Amino acid sequence: MYEIKFSQSDKEYRLSTKDGDIFIDDKQVDWDINKTDHQSFHIIYHNQTFNAHIVEIDYESKVFKLQLNGKIIELELKDKMDLLLEEMGISDLDQNQMNDVKAPMPGLIIDIMVAPGDEVKKGDPLLILEAMKMENVIKAAGDGTIAEIKAKKGDSVEKNQLIIQF
Repeated sequence: MYEIKFSQSDKEYRLSTKDGDIFIDDKQVDWDINKTDHQSFHIIYHNQTFNAHIVEIDYESKVFKLQLNGKIIELELKDKMDLLLEEMGISDLDQNQMNDVKAPMPGLIIDIMVAPGDEVKKGDPLLILEAMKMENVIKAAGDGTIAEIKAKKGDSVEKNQLIIQF
């Protein structure tokens, strides 16, 4: 069972499979798909033919770009496990949201580059922690807004000590 979400002409669609049948927005559809090479397909749907080619795949986020008759469409894939977790209310929809930042090792805070209320994106530098005579730049693992900073420049911290709350 899979679910693929995509947008076209400002309308969002949901393609899903169940028991070998294909559905678009919960309506069963009949189409013929033939693989023409490693990342290309020929599709017949409602007596129309489409040439599809996978342009880019991001396995981590399960997003891929498909060129369909010359137009690029971005598709978001959810597999059986994603759908089950979502059904149970344990969805990872906020996987890009930041969790609290804890010290990865004992050390000394050399600098804190953010303040409460700051919005950060994945990869933004948050602080510099000196440990074993090396300066380590701690970066945001996801997007978020700084709620509170629990340490200050010059503080010594222990491993797993809370430094920044989101």
